[in-house]
Amino acid sequence: MEGMKGGLVRLRALLDDLTPSERKIGAYILEHPQETVQSSVAQLSERSGGSPAAIIRLCKSLGVAGFQELKLKIAGDLQTSEQYQYTEIRPQDSMESIIQHVSSNNIQSVKDTVHILDPRLVEQAVNLLHDAKRIFFYGVGASNLIALDAHYKFMRINRTSFSFADPHMQISSATTLREDDAVVCISYSGETSNVISCLKHAREGGAATISITKWGNNTLSSLADVPLMITSTESDIRSGATSSRIAQLNVIDILYLAIASRDYNQSVQYLEKSRQAILEHK
Repeated sequence: MEGMKGGLVRLRALLDDLTPSERKIGAYILEHPQETVQSSVAQLSERSGGSPAAIIRLCKSLGVAGFQELKLKIAGDLQTSEQYQYTEIRPQDSMESIIQHVSSNNIQSVKDTVHILDPRLVEQAVNLLHDAKRIFFYGVGASNLIALDAHYKFMRINRTSFSFADPHMQISSATTLREDDAVVCISYSGETSNVISCLKHAREGGAATISITKWGNNTLSSLADVPLMITSTESDIRSGATSSRIAQLNVIDILYLAIASRDYNQSVQYLEKSRQAILEHK
């Protein structure tokens, strides 16, 4: 069951942001996941050197109801052959090695995101986008490329959508939004000031707000009506711009295809019409 996976992904994503007492327990769990699944709170406390209260706080930080749910998610992780580790590119790597590392990281990022992406939140986001008269996609830097891709996809199925490369145009457009509009704000860190401003202005106008950020606590997801999250377990050297970008694109594809499937016949007609128009100009 997909819902009973993702414990190790969540833990790796938040480890550096935890309190020292929670981090001690988290580090032990990552090193001894099999033992953790077979432990009680008291046993984990003794083995990790953390208090039972810290274990409960850790579960809350990870967004699970309690230690039992965390164990179930970790057990689900252990039932798969996936490796919860990203590989860094090293100096003078061979071309074969680079191809393997980059591809494996991208694949792992999508797999990890599947384990933490809440289907109920995805459905809420799809409902908001389906009902919106206009959809605005906001992002800066690499996230703007995601926004442009989303705009292009939704435009092809005749959804009125917008995306602006200029940050000032993004904010200006956000101030004009109404209750029948929806915005998708994209920021891997969830702390991009321009994107946060767009979301705040959109909320003031009554528009529905959706965020796509890394998993964990961040400003953008805390302000959005529907916070969608991807994995954040890649290292700092990539600055969230490679495998996390693939995970963000995957979320956009999920939203796009979910919308298209709801109006399947109409969507197919629009897609075929645009395909034919492009072929005529080749």
